Amino acid sequence: MGTYINSFAILAIGALLYGISRRRKPSLPLPPGPKGLPLVGNLFQVPSEFEWIKYHEWSTELKTDILHLQIAGTHIIVLNNYEVAMDLLESRSSLYSGRPRLVMMIELMGWGFNFGFVDYGDFWRKHRRLAHQSLQATAIKQYRPHLALATRKLLRRLLDDRDDGKLIPHLRQLTAETILSVAYGIQVQEENDPYVELAEAANQGAIIATVPGRFLVEAIPILKYVPAWFPGASFKRKAREWYKLTRMMVEVPYADAKKRIESGNSTVSVLLTNLQKIEAGVKDDAFTEDVLRNTVGALYAAGSDTTVSAMVTCILGLLEHPEILKRAQEQIDAVVKPGHLPDLDDEPSLPYVTAIAKEALRWRDVLPLGVPHALSADDEYKGYRLPAGAIVLANGWAMLHDEKIYANPFEFDPDRFIDPETGKIDYSRARDPEHACFGFGRRICPGRFMAFESLWLGIASLIATFDIEKPKEKVTLSSGEEVERTVELTHEYKSGLVTWVHLFFPL
Repeated sequence: MGTYINSFAILAIGALLYGISRRRKPSLPLPPGPKGLPLVGNLFQVPSEFEWIKYHEWSTELKTDILHLQIAGTHIIVLNNYEVAMDLLESRSSLYSGRPRLVMMIELMGWGFNFGFVDYGDFWRKHRRLAHQSLQATAIKQYRPHLALATRKLLRRLLDDRDDGKLIPHLRQLTAETILSVAYGIQVQEENDPYVELAEAANQGAIIATVPGRFLVEAIPILKYVPAWFPGASFKRKAREWYKLTRMMVEVPYADAKKRIESGNSTVSVLLTNLQKIEAGVKDDAFTEDVLRNTVGALYAAGSDTTVSAMVTCILGLLEHPEILKRAQEQIDAVVKPGHLPDLDDEPSLPYVTAIAKEALRWRDVLPLGVPHALSADDEYKGYRLPAGAIVLANGWAMLHDEKIYANPFEFDPDRFIDPETGKIDYSRARDPEHACFGFGRRICPGRFMAFESLWLGIASLIATFDIEKPKEKVTLSSGEEVERTVELTHEYKSGLVTWVHLFFPL
């Protein structure tokens, strides 16, 4: 008994001394943030949509670039400044490369194959390495014919079908054709393609699963062990169905494409290139069939919504500014041979088209908060304490609408990137928006080069082929004279992980 008492006394004295030392040396404060309520913190203050705008407003009101929120015990750090994001997410990437736990999506629905959502570790490193080598700027040049073919098919569809309401479906078809051909060498059907429908069904489940507060299991992870038949466990039944779709999305196109490759009936693709490396015996643990299957599956699952959203944003900007369209058409006419369409080799000679694509990325950032990071250990920055386990958000929207960097940030203005004397791109005038769009540090999007090439080629081809203008209608004046007038379009942005602009065309 005496031994236990002595041990307890030692522990008590140690705790007392630790408490005294803590009082003598108080911990650093957390970054500023709005005052919350007991227990729930800022839960009821964060809006359910367009929250990045509110984060920017709080940051301005509190005169801080680093914002702290607490929601039901979870620390959230919002970075509203580019330099701060570079300091933390780039320079200290070893601490900031984690991902928050996603119980529903990763642990129950099977999305652990996608290295973009998993926590930092050996699994992530292997998949990231293969993706980086497959999609780096020099490697993707071999896939340019796929991008060109998909873009030409888009132009043909738009010429054959003038229904404005089908614009987004046509753009979705473009991105599906691009991704499936680059990833697997699969040629997509014009309508009702089974691979496209499978990816859309699986992605829909993921979109639902990542809505904050949608499933209680995210807040109480132990609920994942509740049997599916248990009352209130409908989330388990949904997860089971979504899991089947997830596995099919990973397995089916891989198996089909591999059969084509084995039969000699295939085109160049990420899958073919890396299977050849594996068969050649390349000594790299990233080059295994399991890693390859997961990596091309992640490419298949991602990228389409972001590219479509950026292209629609660009079309909106050109509709509102016909003078920008005219100037871009004049540059294309001066550079590209008559009867030809622009291709990616023309990009250095078409700086104004590049500026339009960059401005589309900046003006309406399609991933305003990116994908959340997780802080793996306690950190200190500018006199503030940043606690381990905190969710870290890079507010790209705030960075891309910083008036100190981008004059009149809410205006669609490609000239901000153009040197008026040389007519060339000059990022000393306004920072290249790609970094804030595609992420920071070790979590930067490995597909960013292909994503921008696809966006650029789509925009350049649309500008070269079509007059993008608002519809017109004929009206009869009181005098009986019939005149033509422009119909003003309306548009609405939809909030989410990926923001969407919806154009409303008159019937």
